[in-house]
Formats: sequence, C-alpha cells, structure tokens
Amino acid sequence: MPASLIDFLAGGLVQAGFWELAVYFLAVTQLTIMSVTLYLHRSMAHRSVDFHPALAHVFRFWTWLTTSMITKEWAAIHRKHHAKCETEEDPHSPQFKGIDTVMWRGVELYREARGEREDIEKYGKGCPDDWIERKLYTPHATFGPTLLLFISFVLFGFAGVAIWALQMVWIPFWAAGVVNGLGHWWGYRNFETTDTATNLTPWGFWIGGEELHNNHHAFPSSAKFALRKWEFDIGWAAIRGLQAVRLAKVLRVAPTLDVRPNIAMPDTETLRALLAIRFQAMTDYYRSVTLPTLREEAAHAGDRMRTLPRRLRKGLADGGRWLDDGARARLQSWIDERPRMATLAEFRQRLAQVLDDRSHDAQATLNRLHAWCVDAEASGIQSLQAFSARMKGYALAPARH
Repeated sequence: MPASLIDFLAGGLVQAGFWELAVYFLAVTQLTIMSVTLYLHRSMAHRSVDFHPALAHVFRFWTWLTTSMITKEWAAIHRKHHAKCETEEDPHSPQFKGIDTVMWRGVELYREARGEREDIEKYGKGCPDDWIERKLYTPHATFGPTLLLFISFVLFGFAGVAIWALQMVWIPFWAAGVVNGLGHWWGYRNFETTDTATNLTPWGFWIGGEELHNNHHAFPSSAKFALRKWEFDIGWAAIRGLQAVRLAKVLRVAPTLDVRPNIAMPDTETLRALLAIRFQAMTDYYRSVTLPTLREEAAHAGDRMRTLPRRLRKGLADGGRWLDDGARARLQSWIDERPRMATLAEFRQRLAQVLDDRSHDAQATLNRLHAWCVDAEASGIQSLQAFSARMKGYALAPARH
C-alpha cells in the first residue's frame, strides 16, 4: 500500500515496478488483440467459430472497456471491406486511401465508416442486440475506456495513465494501421487473390494471427489463418485450446485440396473443389505454368529472368490488375511479342472467368471447364498440359477441425 499521497499518485495502490508494469501491459494488450481477432473478427464478422455465451460476453465486455468499439459497427465495417475490397468503397484500402493515411489515420477512417449508417445496418446483421448492448455498450461506448482510465490510475497511479494511453493507440496502430495498411502493401502471398492482401510474416503471434492476412482473404470464413506447414497462427492455437475445454466450437476452416489420379475429364468433384479453392487454383497456375514457361523464355533469351522487370513479372499472376496504365501496356506489349506467353495469358484469363462464374448453372460451368481442359491439352505447351491433367483430379479432402 502507498505510504503517502505522493506515493499513491506515482504508483497507485499496487506500487508496481517497471517489469511488473511491462508484464501487465503486455497481458492486457494481448487480451485486447485476442478479443478483436477471436470475437469481433472470426466469430462475429465471419461466423467461423462460436464461443460459449459467457466467454463471448467476456470478449465483448473487454473490447468495450479497452477500445469503445461496438460489435455491430466493427463487424459491418469489416464485412464491407471484404465485399468492396480494393475499390473506392473499401473503408480502408491503401490502394485508394493511400498507405500513409491507412497506417497513421486508421481511427479517422473507422469513424468515417461508422457514419455510414445504411452500411452498418446492411452489413451488421446477426450481431448482439440484447439489453446490455442497447442500454450500455452501444449508447455509452466511450464510458468503457473512461472507466479503464480510472481503474488504471487507482491501481498504478500516473504510470497507469501512461499505460492506458498506450492501450488506446495499440489497436488503432496494429490492427487498423499495420494489418489494414501494410497487410495490403508489403509481404508475401500464398494465394493470388483478387485484392492486394499479403502475409506480413509466417508466424502470427504479435497481432493474434492477423499477420496472415493474405491467407484470410483467400478463405475469409476460415477460423484458421495458418495454411502452410511453416506458418503459425496464435489465434488458432487459442481456439483449439478453448475447444478442448468446450468453450469454443469451430464452424469452418479452409478446405484442403486432394488430387485424384487418372481423372479423364473434370467432373462435379473437380468443379466443387475449384470453386472452393479458386484462389489456390489460380496460384497453382501461376507457379506451375506461367513461371516455368517464363524461365524457359528467359533462358532462351540468355538473360535469365531479366527479360521482364520484377514488378511486371508479378503482373503475370493477375493479368496486371494492379499495374498502372503505362506498366500494363508495357506488360501487354511484352506478352504480345512472345506467342507462348500470350497463349498462357489467354488460358489464365479463361480459367479465371470460369471460376468467377456467378450464373449458378453448374452444368454450363462444367462444360466450359471441360472445353478449357481440351484446349489446354491441345496447346502443345507441356506445363499447361500437366496443369490441366492435375487439375482434373482436384477434389476436397474431408474437413478436419
């Protein structure tokens, strides 16, 4: 206990030392991150995992106390981000808002998105609407952080006020800035999604697994973000632990690809698998068809991979979607001068159109896929023929949570 008023002001009731304060700060900020990634993101926004009602309320209370974020608003804004990703309507796309704006002014973008009440109602369905949400959490959202400030001061004095201030910028910086900003700007990609999402690092432990942002955009409804053997998602580890004590129920994870041998023509199993893992299929096409042929072209030119600058080379994976007009024109000119690369670009576009078909006519889509395979195997390009033969055997492996 403090011996005097000055001691109380300096260290509060606890009179904690530096390392005790550091441990406390790390614990509370990680709990906030876990509440955001597990509850707001994976459970509420994407419905990939359900938590025991008592635990779900602990998460909800903690986000109210430490961030003042309202569950319905957060889920709605995030759902809109996926629905309008990398367009002018995306609430926080660095492609349109600018990387500096998203990194350093994420709170402003969030507040701006909160003001779009029609979008909040449209995208926020299925979120809590009980008595405590209507009477406390929503109308008195800012009371949570205010209460936390008082508690922090009582426990730790002015040191607690400093910790509270850092808590208030923690989620806006790491979640709104780093994930939404750098997660669409810099990193590596496992899947050629139709946006610019990247994985910041293979080991997601500092931001609750949200570092694996490209994986998430490839399979948004998956409770598990780590999709390669060398990747780690601490959020998934927490879910598995909670599942073991019956506090969590996993609803969906990313499908796993199986490849059946000796399939003569694509069938309904092929189509079902392709539609479920279309981004993985397009990635396989780039890595097993486009890149080997590009290397052959470079070797033939006697200059390895330098026949095409790296930025334009990446444009081959998505048809130059994110290149500016000048770069896209240079890429198209380079392709036009190389008949085999032009053929592969045409087949990539045709396959993407098949996989993006929204007609819901399965037989028509299957017929187009059948025609694609016939033409691919008649192309005379070995890597394209091998890809077609393998793709026909695609199937979904049984789900295992």
